[in-house]
Amino acid sequence: MLLIPFHMHQGVGLLTAATTIPSMRPPPCDDYRKQGHECVEVKGNQLVLLYAALYTVALGGGGIKSNVSGFGSDQFDQTDPKEEKTMIFFFNRFYFCISMGSLFAVIVLVYVQDNVGRGWGYGISAGTMVIAVAVLICGTPRYRFKKPRGSPLTIIWRVSLLAWKKRKHPYPSHPSLLNGYDSATVPYSEKLKCLDKAAIMDDPTSIGAQKNDPWIVSTVMEVEEVKMVLKLIPIWSTCILFWTVYSQMTTFTIEQATFMDRRVGSLVIPSGSYSTFLFITILLFTSLNERLFVPLARKLTHNAQGLTSLQRIGAGLLLSILAMVAAASIEKERRETAIQQSTKISAFWLVPQYFLVGAGEAFVYVGQLEFFIREAPARMKSMSTGLFLSTISMGFFVSSLLVSLVDKATKKIWLRSNLNKGRLNNFYWLLAVLGGLNFFVFLAFARGHQYKVQHYIKPKNCNEKGFKPAGDLTALEMVKEEGTI
Repeated sequence: MLLIPFHMHQGVGLLTAATTIPSMRPPPCDDYRKQGHECVEVKGNQLVLLYAALYTVALGGGGIKSNVSGFGSDQFDQTDPKEEKTMIFFFNRFYFCISMGSLFAVIVLVYVQDNVGRGWGYGISAGTMVIAVAVLICGTPRYRFKKPRGSPLTIIWRVSLLAWKKRKHPYPSHPSLLNGYDSATVPYSEKLKCLDKAAIMDDPTSIGAQKNDPWIVSTVMEVEEVKMVLKLIPIWSTCILFWTVYSQMTTFTIEQATFMDRRVGSLVIPSGSYSTFLFITILLFTSLNERLFVPLARKLTHNAQGLTSLQRIGAGLLLSILAMVAAASIEKERRETAIQQSTKISAFWLVPQYFLVGAGEAFVYVGQLEFFIREAPARMKSMSTGLFLSTISMGFFVSSLLVSLVDKATKKIWLRSNLNKGRLNNFYWLLAVLGGLNFFVFLAFARGHQYKVQHYIKPKNCNEKGFKPAGDLTALEMVKEEGTI
């Protein structure tokens, strides 16, 4: 955890070098354009340094993002009611800090890079990373550390492999005959029963080497952990489209702004700076979520958590649909005004779609983060955080794929570089329709999702161990019994 930020700092340092050392960057484009020549492309060692910097930043960023939230949640004891209640606000404040950094980058660093130099912009980022690492190290004596217990990917691969190898084995007459049933700390689940075969012993009377070799037979505990991960996939798949909608705020919405009136008095606001409204909305809603929405929801639902993680995700998905409806309506008005009246409407008409997507992100990001960390097995938190973050990257990939498919289907009539000659509003309507269909699929998956049991309470219908099988516990029952998700 402490080594990963150094990779990030190293990458940003390389970017600083690539933009400040004259021999490592091409000549400024402006000088060539004035002489009527085309810009000189990056090549040779310049390109090597640039790619090395970008990949190092990606490596460091991926490591930080996939570990920091899980490490943060490890600082809370979920068996302590006070710490459990505090943990609810951790995810909110965590994302608030991320959004503050994004807002600083959009307002301050963009200005520095445009008016002072890109080297200064990256240099400030590198300096900030040094300060962040120093602060992180200073808190080391106070952190709670959990011992590593092996790679979760190895467990998933091993259980899947053994289940496939033993696919022809008959199921035992009772789950208690499975390896490690009595020592499992997770209740046995009837769902995804095909994986149970990984815990079937070839020779039930054998002890020692065969029983303890994880590559010969898995334990019920390992099988149930893999089941927990697989049960995250349906919700994971329905979160992708939100980030597809979000990607429009950094692409087509910025392009819209270039075709609108961006003047405020004598000042012309850069197109990219309108994303400031996105981050301001995120900060506003993360603050309101903690101070208003959660306390109000607690009173209405009598649930310590207020809104469950799936309810937050659902609210965010709904807001993304409304954002695309607003975006389509505004784009239609913008285009008609530009064509019929040869005038530009104010770029501030983009604020509603930024507002709706920003509000949706405040719900979805926190909801997803909370859902994937809480619902994953304890030793797979970092992997589950990576699974959550993959929805963001998948959303951008889906956006690129969707643009390519739309271009091919409409013969590039909808999406053009000149928006006045295109039909961008139709593309937004398409996203709204897809978002609506995705929302109903999400509702179906959320309704069938069974929450992870965090505190085992002995109900009336229980097995000989005092546990009600996890397959028999619905999400509603868990919420009522635990007061948590």
